[in-house]
Amino acid sequence: MTRPDLSDDEAVARYRAELRVVGRNPRLAGFALVILGAVAVWAAGYAGAAAPAVQWAGYAALAFGWALMLAAIFLRTRYHRRRMAEMD
Repeated sequence: MTRPDLSDDEAVARYRAELRVVGRNPRLAGFALVILGAVAVWAAGYAGAAAPAVQWAGYAALAFGWALMLAAIFLRTRYHRRRMAEMD
């Protein structure tokens, strides 16, 4: 892995596009789980007898979604640091 050439605007745009791809799937899955969890927590008020189960499922989805998003941020930061340090 070599250090990216950031001397011109086109090279910077290519590197930003490259960074956007790193950790994309976990980040998108985490975002979807956060949205789904928020909807589940909101809908628990209308769930009747199943409200506690729906609410706990929503909280679990929120927690797992945020964990995935934070993991994706960690992966992208680690990738960027490795590229800037010219490590293999």
